[in-house]
Amino acid sequence: MVILVMGVSGSGKSTVGRALARTVNGHFHDADDYHSAANVAKMRGGEPLTDEDREAWLRALRASIDAWLLEDGTFVLACSALTAWIRDVLGADRKGVRLVYLNGPKELIAARMRDREHFMPAGLLDSQFALLEPPERALDLDISQTPEELVTRIISELQVT
Repeated sequence: MVILVMGVSGSGKSTVGRALARTVNGHFHDADDYHSAANVAKMRGGEPLTDEDREAWLRALRASIDAWLLEDGTFVLACSALTAWIRDVLGADRKGVRLVYLNGPKELIAARMRDREHFMPAGLLDSQFALLEPPERALDLDISQTPEELVTRIISELQVT
């Protein structure tokens, strides 16, 4: 099983994803680790990525998801996956892939972003929300809950063992 934990930057994807993988003795991967140096530099500079910028990154993520689906175990991928097109490229609607959407108000997320170290500056949050197409079929979770509460809900709702 591959669990794709999605949402805007600062929504808690990595925190929840790591905790989930640890709890179910799974494997955690962060999509940020797949970005090229050029993409990271662009985002650090406050410039949003284009679909062209994302193309090689998405291909690498899709190849990883395809490989994980052939293995036993639970794989958790933290990835923004903000648009339906990106989720389609990743194959988020395939058998064996489950989508978890970490959803919350911009004010809460902006506050979280101010309190962390990351290459994505808080100034790009508006562009993330502008791009966001909330998924129609996903486990939609309110990020005002603690990471532990979110992990418990994910395990229960997705019946992760």
